[in-house]
Amino acid sequence: MALASLIDAGADIDEVVAGLEGLPVTGWHIEVAKTTRAGVAASQLRVDIDPESDLTERTWGTIRAIIEQAPGMPERARTRAQAVFGRLAAAEGRLHGLPPEEVHFHEVGGLDAIVDVVGTCLALESLGVGSVRSGPVALGTGTVRGSHGLLPNPAPAVVELLVGAPVRGAAREEELTTPTGAALLAALAESFGPLPSMKIRSSGYGAGSRDLDGRANVLQVVIGDLETEAPAEIPLHQDLVVLEANVDDVTGEVLAHTVGALMSAGALDAWLVPVVAKKGRPAHVISVLAEPGTVSRLATVLMQETGTLGFREHFVSRSALVRQSLEVEVSGERVRVKAGPYQLKAEHDDCARAAAHLGLPLSEVARQAEQAARARLTPVA
Repeated sequence: MALASLIDAGADIDEVVAGLEGLPVTGWHIEVAKTTRAGVAASQLRVDIDPESDLTERTWGTIRAIIEQAPGMPERARTRAQAVFGRLAAAEGRLHGLPPEEVHFHEVGGLDAIVDVVGTCLALESLGVGSVRSGPVALGTGTVRGSHGLLPNPAPAVVELLVGAPVRGAAREEELTTPTGAALLAALAESFGPLPSMKIRSSGYGAGSRDLDGRANVLQVVIGDLETEAPAEIPLHQDLVVLEANVDDVTGEVLAHTVGALMSAGALDAWLVPVVAKKGRPAHVISVLAEPGTVSRLATVLMQETGTLGFREHFVSRSALVRQSLEVEVSGERVRVKAGPYQLKAEHDDCARAAAHLGLPLSEVARQAEQAARARLTPVA
């Protein structure tokens, strides 16, 4: 329904299919048809699967590798898709008492689920969607059937995935939100609540497979341009991964180089903490903050540079204010400035380069750059 609603809103189906064909899996085919649900015109998507191609029970690590290996996939779509399955792995791991890497997906690991999730992320990219918001999530009652038998409705995985999200129960014995749908919201929605201030560009409706008595069984999506002043002070919640390794046989030079290499490879942050390790040895904990889609790449850098034989991996949530990057000139030298709702900060490396070329103090270059950025952001009366 999510993918169908985005296609209904204008996502290019050919772009989506081309991106999906880059995945190292075969035996699937998608069709989109027009239909109505309770009088609402909508698009319905069907994923046909060759049973012979979908006999393998996949783990989180398997699916992460499948997405990682797709050539030419837009990086943001890849990161989003891996984040969705990462949230599913974390939720299932907590429910079954297993590390995320050891979780075996059942229904949500099938080819149709992979096509649904990756296709949705590709459709978001086709529409140029930079952020996702959601209204409260509808949940049914009664029981649903899973791979292990009857489960309460909403399913335990749905409840686990939607911790922190506003939900609305309905006295209906239908599964109104599936684990895949809940994972899409948990991983991609930056906030939940009413529709934000925006200029609407298009809308779309994705139809479910059944008609529900008295209810339009559709998912509505609204595509628009956010008003720049509206979200500036709203913290955006991100689900990220921290990789950690203890190293006691690596020089300071190598550690410093490793931190730089990790940042260059796409880490959001990397840092070192001195500790006393086993046998009383001085050591360091090297930590990496990463988006789920970059974990495989960063883990490779971490192990290659330090020689560590393993690392720890755990999921964290981060709240961050919306920021933008501006480029200004100080006496002809370009300097980037990071602008948040409360503070401006000139990039140190740019300021150092400009100060050296201009023969000015570093602090003076930073002051002028931030002043130029502030002038650009201040509305003219």
